[in-house]
Amino acid sequence: MVMSIRAEGLGVSYGDIRVWKDIDLDISEPGLVAILGPNGVGKSTFMYTINKILEPTEGRVLIDGTDVMDMDYKDIAKIIAYVPQQSNETFAMSVLDTVLMGRYPVSGFVTTKEDIQVATSCLKMMGITDLAMRNFNELSAGQHQKVMIARGLAQEPQILMLDEPTSNLDVYHQYYVMKLLRDIAREKGIIILVICHDLNIASRFADRLILLSKGVIGADGTSEEVITKENIKNVYDMDTEIITVDERPYIIYHADENIDVGRGSGYLGSSSGQHDL
Repeated sequence: MVMSIRAEGLGVSYGDIRVWKDIDLDISEPGLVAILGPNGVGKSTFMYTINKILEPTEGRVLIDGTDVMDMDYKDIAKIIAYVPQQSNETFAMSVLDTVLMGRYPVSGFVTTKEDIQVATSCLKMMGITDLAMRNFNELSAGQHQKVMIARGLAQEPQILMLDEPTSNLDVYHQYYVMKLLRDIAREKGIIILVICHDLNIASRFADRLILLSKGVIGADGTSEEVITKENIKNVYDMDTEIITVDERPYIIYHADENIDVGRGSGYLGSSSGQHDL
């Protein structure tokens, strides 16, 4: 049975800045779910509330009917794995040992043969078995990202959350990772949430897309329901054409040479490289 996520009247503020208000959302079907939206709209914030990193200022988040705030962190770790966009971990530990850290919620400090088998399998899935004995702090950004995804997979969670898992990867590996995550979600019957800025790759692989806009849910559904000219214009203020590629909508953007890079689009954050909230 799939572990469900439900937000009820969810509101989150950072000081005087309100990010979300009165959000109701139910994710109860297994599959790859893409969280989309402009910078600062609250994509990472949503993941933080699911993982009890951040306490909502209003409403609540339920995991399989239980309020996250009433759950112990150890119990959450047995259910949910979170892979951040960037990690400051620079320890001189082998890649295999780094991935084995994902087994801690399952086995504690004792590493079993099963743990090693699971970790090795995750390295293989990510195509990085050749890095197993390399030091984690010697890797490139792309390799680093693959290791962190492998560590999340090694946790064998019911809910896997990844913040921009393809941001440091080349085009081939972006598609490889998104297809892998989609297939794992379907085969294991789990929910995998990914924050994604590439609307076309989300459209191609996600089973469900949730488009956030100015503190509300702008659109929620299949790629055909979410990736429309109207939605892209309303949320990103971009004119587009939508064509069909591999039976999924694909966006062609109309570049505006007079675009105001300092204007933003009426949402929190800016185009100055600020991290998403």
